Amino acid sequence: MKLTKFTHACVRLEKDSKVLVFDPGNLSETDKALAGADAVLITHEHPDHIDVEAVVAALLGDGSLQLFAPGGVAAQLREKAPDAGARIHTVAPGETFDAAGFAIQSFGGQHALIHPQIPVVANVGYLVDSNVYHPGDSFVVPDGVGVQTLLVPIHAPWNKVGEVVDFVIGVRAPHAFPIHDGLLNEGGLGLVEGHVTRIGAKYGTEYRHLSSGDSVEV
Repeated sequence: MKLTKFTHACVRLEKDSKVLVFDPGNLSETDKALAGADAVLITHEHPDHIDVEAVVAALLGDGSLQLFAPGGVAAQLREKAPDAGARIHTVAPGETFDAAGFAIQSFGGQHALIHPQIPVVANVGYLVDSNVYHPGDSFVVPDGVGVQTLLVPIHAPWNKVGEVVDFVIGVRAPHAFPIHDGLLNEGGLGLVEGHVTRIGAKYGTEYRHLSSGDSVEV
């Protein structure tokens, strides 16, 4: 399976001529990420994880594109793209389903706390083919399964470096790559990734930096 990193939280998976896209948000190259996509997984409603205008255009432009998202996001998209309503699916934690030939398991439930005065929204993490785990904006460790490839939220208004490292330790995936890094400059990114690389290795996780457009086989 080919994994391609796009800016911030957007990741594209390709397998057997099928394409699955995570979180094409407004900080990412959505046109490139969504080109030829068969299915899209949305973790939550924040605009850095879903560029609603771009996603609606993709749904209306491709009558076979399937989308999976928490209830609030799914409802919003059905309202904006009623002709695509049958292809917009609501996902809750604890479900299993197929998306364009990829086997999906869902975890989590809510976005990590930013501040008590900022509402907490629904957030669903997705494990693909018992391999790649995208947690969205949370540090929920999938229960009862093993993760081979972890996508690590490197930096956000809701996390700190120690929590990032503890998440990597908790999941203990053999391989890890960055997501949610669009707000960091080169110096800040290097600092956080240094901690994740060094401490993660002690617990069996090999962390590798990917820049936007970089691909790797997983």
